[in-house]
Amino acid sequence: MKVILVNGSSRKDGCTNVALKEIERALNEEGIETEIFFIGNKAIPDCIACRKCKTTGRCVFDDIVNEFVEKAKETDGFIFGSPVYFAHPSGRLLTFMDRVFYSGGPIFAYKPAAAVLSARRAGTTASFDVINKYFTICSMAVVSSTYWNHVYGAQPEEVKEDKEGLMTMYNLGKNMAWMLRCIELGKKQGIKHPDNDKVLTNFIR
Repeated sequence: MKVILVNGSSRKDGCTNVALKEIERALNEEGIETEIFFIGNKAIPDCIACRKCKTTGRCVFDDIVNEFVEKAKETDGFIFGSPVYFAHPSGRLLTFMDRVFYSGGPIFAYKPAAAVLSARRAGTTASFDVINKYFTICSMAVVSSTYWNHVYGAQPEEVKEDKEGLMTMYNLGKNMAWMLRCIELGKKQGIKHPDNDKVLTNFIR
């Protein structure tokens, strides 16, 4: 089993990475393979609604998004981490997630996921809500912890002093490992996920 932890910060070794590393530690203790996927600090094009991915299965912009979607096909669980900017997740991460989930949505269905935020002070719960919406539109199981999944600190050294935040990250990793094992056991017992229908309606009179 494998979990990808997405670092949506522009800083590879910043506060968000400290949180992800603590989750990774817990997952590795449970024998879960992990990869921290840094989306980088270069410009990422926005989705332009061309819908080419609906026929090709790939985003028309052949960049880090397509690379991630390919990895996601063989991945069992996901953590998406972001710093908080103006009470909102990183715009870079949201652009990335817009294209990832639009072009590769079916790949993520019925796999567990969690959002993780880092902030100096406020805006974490609003940002938490934004990221979780990607999961709940794709039939993903949302993994919880023993508190809302965020850490505090303006610098990585300060995050390392947030003992409760780090404990929340560690417990999140343990809960993710537990859920992955439950899903695996269910599959072995012949329990299949539902085949949900989807009807799109436009509110036009």
